[in-house]
Amino acid sequence: MEIYVGIDVSKDRLDVHVQPGGEAFWASNDPKGVDGLIERLKGLSPTAVALEATGGLETVAAGQMAAAGLAVAVVNPAQVRAFANAMGQRAKTDPIDAAVIARFVQAVRPPSRPLADEETRGLADLVARRRQILQMLGAEKQRLGRARAPTLKKSLQRLIRALQKELEQVDGDIDQAVRSSPVWRRKEDLLQSVPGVGKVVARTLLAEMPELGQLDRRQAAALAGLAPFTRQSGRWRGKSFIGQGRSSVRSALFMASLSAARHNPALRDFHQRLIAAGKPKMVALVAVARKLLTTLNAILRDEKPWQPA
Repeated sequence: MEIYVGIDVSKDRLDVHVQPGGEAFWASNDPKGVDGLIERLKGLSPTAVALEATGGLETVAAGQMAAAGLAVAVVNPAQVRAFANAMGQRAKTDPIDAAVIARFVQAVRPPSRPLADEETRGLADLVARRRQILQMLGAEKQRLGRARAPTLKKSLQRLIRALQKELEQVDGDIDQAVRSSPVWRRKEDLLQSVPGVGKVVARTLLAEMPELGQLDRRQAAALAGLAPFTRQSGRWRGKSFIGQGRSSVRSALFMASLSAARHNPALRDFHQRLIAAGKPKMVALVAVARKLLTTLNAILRDEKPWQPA
């Protein structure tokens, strides 16, 4: 019999539900509690153990369970909530959420993926911090453009200078992290061999899509949120759309596609053919981003730099 386990994660507690059977219990969300939970779950030999992504609270528990050989999947909270609504489950408590997660993983069977190692998570945190600083800089520069009072302008200018200095520091930390790892340095050089892919895009992919090079093209597109979803019913045919996946990776690839559509000979020709065929500009750019991702995935898989056809 296949056993599925759902775990609702909070700061201090892990609520557990076993499906089928409905067994429910909890453990403390600390190393000792997780160790005890792992021993109990090993006795059940579960097919899959699922935790919701909760802003990092799930990382330690998921990492310990994966290291112990359990098949762990970290699932999207929005998908679990939609699943609960489809079941008519309106009530929401930690034990109820654990039961919903268990039923979700039993029905959907999301693939378990190896968790990123500590160095990769550290790089991902730095890349995310860089993105946050850029957003703050953009907001402060907009406020400076609207400011009228001299004292307000001086305040904004001081903060902008401080953010720019912090951005330089974070960029230096990212550069040091990548350059201190021969594996990352090699991967960065391979990714940047493709015209249109710069340092920021390469490091975003290294940090936030470490699976790249180990996926097929469909898996890579789905993980980045670049796989088109078809909408149709009877004779009605709606427009396909993209979404879900890792938004930061998708944004980086979209920006790279703007450059690749101009400077990468193969992708430039591909983009021009789509435009000539009547495709909207945005649809053509998404297709370029998807093709670029397929190329980057193959380059890391084969460990060979890009070469023009």
